[in-house]
Amino acid sequence: MAECESTNSGRRDPNLDTDPPKLSELFDRGWKIFAEIDNTNDPLACNSVQVRVKRAINMLEETSRMAAQLDLFSPNEELDEVATADLKYLLCPALLGALTMKQTGRDKRLEIVRTARVYFMDFLKRCKEYNVSQFLLPESVSESTEQNVPSTCKPMPTASSLAAMAAQRQVKIQRYSEKKELEARLSDVQKAVEGGQADEETCRDFYLLNVRKWVFACLDEIQSIDQEIEILKNMDGQLGAAQPAGPSRPPMKTFILTKDAMQAQVFGSGYPSLPTMTVDDWYEQHRKHGVLPDQGVPRRVAVEEDSDAKEREEEEKETKAEKDDEESLTKARQWDDWKDDHRRGYGNRHNMG
Repeated sequence: MAECESTNSGRRDPNLDTDPPKLSELFDRGWKIFAEIDNTNDPLACNSVQVRVKRAINMLEETSRMAAQLDLFSPNEELDEVATADLKYLLCPALLGALTMKQTGRDKRLEIVRTARVYFMDFLKRCKEYNVSQFLLPESVSESTEQNVPSTCKPMPTASSLAAMAAQRQVKIQRYSEKKELEARLSDVQKAVEGGQADEETCRDFYLLNVRKWVFACLDEIQSIDQEIEILKNMDGQLGAAQPAGPSRPPMKTFILTKDAMQAQVFGSGYPSLPTMTVDDWYEQHRKHGVLPDQGVPRRVAVEEDSDAKEREEEEKETKAEKDDEESLTKARQWDDWKDDHRRGYGNRHNMG
């Protein structure tokens, strides 16, 4: 990231052992790693990406701890009172939230998004205290409310709620326009900073524009996180309800399959550690456990019904022949006459030269 330091040291105590350049270097390295991860084409689940995510998180967490020890920010001061060199440390919780969202792990996803939401809310509250930009602070979601209020209990939208939704949509449109304008200004200022032509005022503008850009990003992220939390809770509830209530079937023991009881006795005497059984015993055991391929399918009944149908058809033919059915006799005579005049294979002459 662009280097932009001021000679003003703010409220740092010279008696402290913490070296200010070390704090700045730590933050800049974490910010740079985040930018690389955010612009990479590698999948987030890639091991190398996840290693860099954890490394950047550790750096920014250490930066936040050191900034808290130095007491760089106070709710009793105005934004103009914050030193230019200290403005960039306002971004710590926002970057930590964004990096946390880049962590992978389906079993830990709910914990990940909740942690990221805490980081984003911490950043927005600090920006609200300093009046960095005009925005409405999202509502805090308590754990008890999340766990006790199911999504199916939400009331139907009323006229007032629909009006609120329309107003919220208008706010989003306005926010999008402001975000685009801010990004254009930030691009121009960043070129001056990276070119080494930025004075203190330009550096201050650069950091403030970055902070305001992250205000828009955090507002969007919190809205997405709240929706994802509801989906994850519903998924966990469905998975819990889908688990079988009864105990699982115990595994079957190893055995030697024989044709009859005599062979079972012979193998049993040679292999006393293994149980033996006949084919009938094996079938009966598997039938009780319900693991036969045709379990529950009456195959014998189906075969018997098929045989009965064929027998009935033959009986009907014989009955018709016995009763000298005119239609059957006529067809039989015509078939006999046709076979007399045409030898076998008469009609199948295709591709035979």
